[in-house]
Amino acid sequence: MKIKFIGAARTVTGSCYYIQAGDTHLLVDCGAFQGTEEYEKRNFGLFPFKPSEIQYLLLTHAHIDHSGLIPKLVRDGFKGKILATSATVDLCGVMLLDSAHIHERDVEWENKKRIRAGKPLIKPLYTIQEAVTSLAFFKGIAYKEIIDLGNGTKARFMDAGHILGSSIIELWVNDDVREKKLVFSGDLGQKDLPLIKDFTPIEEGDYVFIESTYGNRKHKGIKETIDEFTQAIAESLQKGGNVIIPAFAVGRTQDILYILNQLSKEGKLSHLQVFVDSPLALQATRITLKHPECLDNETLELIEKRQFPRSTLTLKFTETIEDSMEINKIKKSAIIISSSGMCEAGRIRHHLKHNLWRAECSVIFVGFQAKGTLGRRIVDGVKEVKIFGEEIAVNARIYTIGGLSAHADRDELIDWLSKFKKKPQRVFVVHGEEETSLSFAKTIQNQLSLNAYVPGIQEETQI
Repeated sequence: MKIKFIGAARTVTGSCYYIQAGDTHLLVDCGAFQGTEEYEKRNFGLFPFKPSEIQYLLLTHAHIDHSGLIPKLVRDGFKGKILATSATVDLCGVMLLDSAHIHERDVEWENKKRIRAGKPLIKPLYTIQEAVTSLAFFKGIAYKEIIDLGNGTKARFMDAGHILGSSIIELWVNDDVREKKLVFSGDLGQKDLPLIKDFTPIEEGDYVFIESTYGNRKHKGIKETIDEFTQAIAESLQKGGNVIIPAFAVGRTQDILYILNQLSKEGKLSHLQVFVDSPLALQATRITLKHPECLDNETLELIEKRQFPRSTLTLKFTETIEDSMEINKIKKSAIIISSSGMCEAGRIRHHLKHNLWRAECSVIFVGFQAKGTLGRRIVDGVKEVKIFGEEIAVNARIYTIGGLSAHADRDELIDWLSKFKKKPQRVFVVHGEEETSLSFAKTIQNQLSLNAYVPGIQEETQI
């Protein structure tokens, strides 16, 4: 059996793994690279396999770094089936269209400059129509159901606790010698976060592919984290400016709304004026309410009592560009939640342009910031950034609330691995920056005495 690490190897984004055993050709994830220009150029290259030979794509979850090249895969000849949980299918139905819209818009702007400069025009990574076409290949799968893929291959999706519909994928493959079980962790979520259930323990597997986004650090406890978040909001509003929260439209935004809702109800924060400036976030929130099978008991109880997603706070979802522009006229006391979470695209950049230079304002980061992104540069302490071609001073107070991340930390990842009753033959450490993955591999070896290895991008191995 051959495994090829096409992405998310010694880097966080671009999750994609190719499995070939005899006549069986599978993919786990087909994500876009994000961050540096060097990485994003990879999205335009040829796939290192024949898309027409792939029988199944098994998708761990809807985030673009796991799903974002699916329209390109279909355009380039894929005719198989894309299997994912029903919630993931619904989320991809809006996220891939949103991604295509961004690609088309960015290319339109770039081509206007190219026309003036006499340069050749470029094409988007994929179009809205190509994204629409790709959605016909999706099939929703229930958690815990074993699916027969043919040729002695079976798959099962288990809850990863990362975002709505996120999955751990168990894959049984017969390579004519014996059946081997592969386990792909996908992105594992923190325990005890709002809204969704915690990740599922897995007890057996021959080869394990585990994410390592936060494999070199431990998050603060959720109570301490929420206290830190509360203090950051209170301090920011007292200064008389606005609070900007870059948040992924799927997952982080719903979590932040839940927490603000609870803080308002409990009287820990009052008179909150919250704007969610992301049409995608509104769609994702509606999809969240459609999938009670993914939600924890506390959230289900609040929904039943009609206390989520709004309670005592003033909450407004904005959809039109005109509504978004109106928010930028507000100079104080607004909490503005907008995507993208790493500040690479979307309306968040407009809100940063209007508020980042103001000392009375604050920016609160609640998710991972990949290398090369605007969010990472701000978190790392740069004094000014370029937004829409204009130099903007970073005078606002910057907060990083790592404990609200949707990713499990080092100890939670080790805890998940420790549940295997029989030691896996090998653990492949993926989906992490190089130094983090290497550090986490050593932790696995030292604490669990497992054979842990960090592959590189495009590396191929036989198992």
